Amino acid sequence: MLTRYILFAVLCLAPAARAGIVELLPRIKASVVGVGTQHPLRSPRIGLSGTGFVVADGLHVITNAHVPPALLETEKGEVLAVILRGRDGIEIRRAEKMASDTEHDLVLLKIVGAPMPALKLGDSSRAREGQQFYFTGYPIGAVLGLYPATSHAGLSAIAPIYSRVASAHSLTPRLIRQADDPFLIFQLDATAYPGNSGSPVYDPDSGEVMAVVNSVYVKGSKESALKDPSGITYAIPVNYVRALLESVGLNP
Repeated sequence: MLTRYILFAVLCLAPAARAGIVELLPRIKASVVGVGTQHPLRSPRIGLSGTGFVVADGLHVITNAHVPPALLETEKGEVLAVILRGRDGIEIRRAEKMASDTEHDLVLLKIVGAPMPALKLGDSSRAREGQQFYFTGYPIGAVLGLYPATSHAGLSAIAPIYSRVASAHSLTPRLIRQADDPFLIFQLDATAYPGNSGSPVYDPDSGEVMAVVNSVYVKGSKESALKDPSGITYAIPVNYVRALLESVGLNP
């Protein structure tokens, strides 16, 4: 009798869990944007290089520091931009860098226009290995159309970002700094792609952002990330986002 009761309870709870993410997604997607540039002389004019999500007052976007290009052809009219799918189709908003934390691969953008719905930040120090998350973004840029895709991810490990390199020739100044002062990063058992950089990793129950996708484990060359994904993705804990916002006087 007890066994049948437990089975009944599990069957009743499973649909509710699935319904949770289905009901949550429209709210998440309303706050997820593409990050790239707009160039009047380029075809297509919009170049998407990653993903971002709206935070704070609805006029700021978080993405990875490596997503926006280091240089813009400003003399030819190129500008940093975020791209979103609004009620009337694709909307492009001009953006500018407001603050950055390159050590943790984060940048804060300020966008023009009316405030957008912002995602709530969680407390990444409360995350536990084995916890289940989702992330939403543009995995292959605009190749599949400007429709954000959602993936499921389990938190496989919370471990220092620094790892040994094959040889001294592989060392970079950034890796050396990380070796001196490593910080914890989330390892996810999920397949992400270059366009997912900057995607919010969130709790399916609360919708709170817990991390920001920033890289994937690549087997072989960089091209392997697309044709032969490893299924291992890394994400920056969101408490570093919180610190970045607070450093410029924004309420997370």
